[in-house]
Amino acid sequence: MFAEEAELIERIAVALIRRKERMGVAESCTGGLIGAACTSLAGSSQWFERGVVSYSDQSKTELLGVPAAVISLNGSVSEAVAGHMARGLLAHAPLDWALAVTGIAGPSGGSEGKPVGTVCLAIAHDGRLVRVWREQFGGNRHAVRVATVMAGLGALCELLEDGDA
Repeated sequence: MFAEEAELIERIAVALIRRKERMGVAESCTGGLIGAACTSLAGSSQWFERGVVSYSDQSKTELLGVPAAVISLNGSVSEAVAGHMARGLLAHAPLDWALAVTGIAGPSGGSEGKPVGTVCLAIAHDGRLVRVWREQFGGNRHAVRVATVMAGLGALCELLEDGDA
């Protein structure tokens, strides 16, 4: 873990503890990196509840309740699927916040409409989506995955510290 990531995790921890809330993650393209980053901080069991790695479409449906029709219509890498992943995690776990990510880390798997580096992220809080967005990251597989971790954690930290969510 590098300094910027550690600082984000610390800020998220402080905000969640202050709010007496817990979070979880639903990860596809990052394969558990966000959960690993969160749990690298000692005492994370106070605010981090769980992480689900749902790499396949079937796991997104079985574990998170993403309708197969949504995946079929929009593709695994879409704002719609990321949103369903986040809301599904909230529905299946005792959480206040859920961060979900799905993307194409590469080096293959991209298309003209969704090139390698396309990532969709979603954050849900108290049963509702509070942010869903798409990013386009450059670099190799590792760079895309690290950028996804930082984008997701950064957005979550911003929402937690804003206090309006």
